[in-house]
Amino acid sequence: MRSWMSLQAGFGDFQYRRNVYLFALRMSFLAVILSGVILALTIPPLGFLGLLPVSLSHAIGFGAVFSWLVGGTVCGMLSLTAGFTMHELTVSRAEFEKLSRTDTLSGLLNRRAFTEALDKTEGNASLVIFDVDRFKAINDRFGHACGDAVITAVSAMLISAFDEMSVIARLGGEEFGVIVSGEPLEARMERIEAVRARIASGAIAAEGHDIRITVSGGVADLAAGRSKQAVYASADRALYLAKALGRNRVVHEREGLHHAWHGLVENGLDAKGRGAESDNLMQAYGI
Repeated sequence: MRSWMSLQAGFGDFQYRRNVYLFALRMSFLAVILSGVILALTIPPLGFLGLLPVSLSHAIGFGAVFSWLVGGTVCGMLSLTAGFTMHELTVSRAEFEKLSRTDTLSGLLNRRAFTEALDKTEGNASLVIFDVDRFKAINDRFGHACGDAVITAVSAMLISAFDEMSVIARLGGEEFGVIVSGEPLEARMERIEAVRARIASGAIAAEGHDIRITVSGGVADLAAGRSKQAVYASADRALYLAKALGRNRVVHEREGLHHAWHGLVENGLDAKGRGAESDNLMQAYGI
């Protein structure tokens, strides 16, 4: 019986009230059945010994009625009480789990939940890391309330731009991560680039200001046998390169060497004039 009740509790899914009533009903039927078994085992021997105050048939009838009225009712009430207690615990646990995996400002997944999703992602997918350009200047000029409004607006645009197969998270500060799945690489890059262009084309209204922002993005592909840490590091390097090349652009990891050579030269960062940041960038790409 204990094992059976454990199974009922384990698979009852007490998040929904309907399942609480079903659990109480099953427990009531179980109590009645057990009462019937006990009566069947005890009443006939008592009747044979002449210890019953009524006839054997009447005793069996009374026992059956009382097992339903008393045993079933009492067990049902107790099961309802226990079921609703478990319902409240289940709902509270679900809410706590959601809060522990959600960024409170943006409503997106947090870094912990995103890392778990990335570890589970296999097959045809890309990781993109977006970063809001010059976010500190936004906070310094317009205030932190406007900075929060920018984070919220970017989050909403990411949600609207990517489908349910994608995983979107706020990784911290002004940095966002997206796992884009289920499309050819060219289609994924088009969607990522469209998000960047959409963010750059409009203004965010906050605290009486129209704030124009841009984002930079770095993209790396997931592949069989490639560690998720390597994918993340490659996307982060691509983001760093996008920032170094002037921001408001998306760089794929495969474009790294091309941009590192040609982009830095276009910006006048030749061998004599480049700074320490450029040296670090070129070293990161093996130049």
